Amino acid sequence: MPTDSLLSPDSAPGAAPVSVLLDVDTGVDDALAILFAVAHPGINLLGVSCVAGNAALPQVMINTLKVLDAAGAGDIPVAGGASRPLLAPARDASHVHGADGLGGVELPETNRRALDIGAVEMLRQQLEAAAEPVTIIALAPQTNLALLLRTYPEVAPKIARVIFMGGSASVGNATAVAEFNVWHDPEAAAIVLDSGIRTFMYGLDVFNLVSVPQQTAVALQSSDSRAERLAGNLLAHRIGVGADKEPVYTGLIGDAGAVCALVDPDALVIERLPVFVELGGTSRGQTVVDRRQFPGEDALHGLHAQVGLTDVALKVDAERYVELFLSTIATLD
Repeated sequence: MPTDSLLSPDSAPGAAPVSVLLDVDTGVDDALAILFAVAHPGINLLGVSCVAGNAALPQVMINTLKVLDAAGAGDIPVAGGASRPLLAPARDASHVHGADGLGGVELPETNRRALDIGAVEMLRQQLEAAAEPVTIIALAPQTNLALLLRTYPEVAPKIARVIFMGGSASVGNATAVAEFNVWHDPEAAAIVLDSGIRTFMYGLDVFNLVSVPQQTAVALQSSDSRAERLAGNLLAHRIGVGADKEPVYTGLIGDAGAVCALVDPDALVIERLPVFVELGGTSRGQTVVDRRQFPGEDALHGLHAQVGLTDVALKVDAERYVELFLSTIATLD
């Protein structure tokens, strides 16, 4: 693994907190990621932009505001963005996250209010106001980011990198080869990958490995901390389908792992590889990750298009990320 593919040194011990903008479609694991981002001392959360994905945009915004309450967050700006992909209609993931996006976990009403401006404008303002380039962590379809880069291309130098939960170097989940966030808006993901901004892919190859033990989730559900109780209830909803087609507990922290990647990249095996998004046919939404060691016939015959490089997480120390996640949210009330 080449050293320049790591996300360090921003996460090095003693370093100043990394300024972060989160882009979310708050379902179950986005909520876990928000709890972690608010709690971790290495993250300076500047704002949260919302986009349709796991649920419709109005529900995503309500969920985000309520989760920030549960995290005891300060006055963090929240703004609503795209209600559908750039080209295709919106297709939610209610079969995974429930009709409300949070698996039916009830949270108190909130007095927080989203900004009157849209997500693209909020992102632009935060980037322009920042003294140093900002890291964007995208845990959703990247529609807001694509619109930002198309509307205000001059802000690109203010983005240190985009860490996105999405894609896969192996199998998909939305289709056999496509992961949901990229599949939901492939054109948006392609715009971000082709932007020249440094990108990091935390895809299904690692997403599907970081799981909190069920007994730990049950214990969290009776915690005195409202944040831990919420995490336990959300983890209890992380269900997959077993070999006999029966529901089974998975306990995946999901999107939260992409935020863990910012503060502890050394728990990952990362390679910088050519990645592009397939935009047509039955493989639409696939992140094609070129892991070949030698040039193929496409390159030899001049058929290989120029493809940008992306830092791709291929392996993870899952227990290390589980411990990082749990110990971090334990600091919340």
